[in-house]
Amino acid sequence: MSSNLVLLIHCPDREGLVASVTAVIRRFHGNVVDLDQHVDAERGVFFMRVAWNPAADDEESVTRFRNAFVTEVATPCSMSWRLERSSRRPSLAILVSKYGHCLYDMLARWESGEWAVDIPLIVSNHRDLEPVARRHGIHFEHVPVTAATRVDAERTQLRLLREAGVTLTVLARYMQIVSPAFIDAMGGNLINIHHSFLPAFAGGSPYHAAHARGVKIIGATSHYVTAELDAGPIIAQDVVAVSHKDSVEDMVRKGRDLEKIVLARAVYAHLQHQVLVYDNRTVVFD
Repeated sequence: MSSNLVLLIHCPDREGLVASVTAVIRRFHGNVVDLDQHVDAERGVFFMRVAWNPAADDEESVTRFRNAFVTEVATPCSMSWRLERSSRRPSLAILVSKYGHCLYDMLARWESGEWAVDIPLIVSNHRDLEPVARRHGIHFEHVPVTAATRVDAERTQLRLLREAGVTLTVLARYMQIVSPAFIDAMGGNLINIHHSFLPAFAGGSPYHAAHARGVKIIGATSHYVTAELDAGPIIAQDVVAVSHKDSVEDMVRKGRDLEKIVLARAVYAHLQHQVLVYDNRTVVFD
């Protein structure tokens, strides 16, 4: 069976959008295997994800579909859209510092075949996790970062990512703020994970501060990275309950477990082309 093509769309809502899109697919002898849509009634915006098996997915056939879709549907309907090919295996790089819980989880999902990706590169500002990369046969690069060397360090990181052919970069508890120039170079393909204690419990010991305050839930958030710190479009979030019985160590353990799960959900949704970004928000299709 031919590989799926996936079309992601958003545009002003109007009558007949689903029929217009599927009519073009049908004319190219495509068999729709999944279709999901959402209308933001407040803003009047239509969102859609449709996956189908084309009769042929060679470059010439896909180009002809693109041209027809632009002329007949996308332009008349003022659509923002992108077409993805599921047959293309993504290449993922991981940026990490000293905390290894998210890294270990991602490598397990990759190694087990749960994620159909290649992981050619791990980059870190510390050497602590270099043995992990070596055990998995993944190239590791140590790129130290200080305030004085940040520009050169990011230039080196971008070169490494480019040479490795990376299409998605994940900040797996990478404890550095990346610059707007670095973010722009990623073209929206940069995902971060962090605990959700901010802004209430900022600083280097958020779990201690949260424990002292007696919080009853711990949260984690995974989002696309934008120039505004920790304010990019959210892909996945979750919470877990804590109580007076939990020590700081218990809270840290629960928080790290949650970070692994939330990051994995976000990365998987991205890899499956299920995420559509609009106005600093996301529509995440099931």
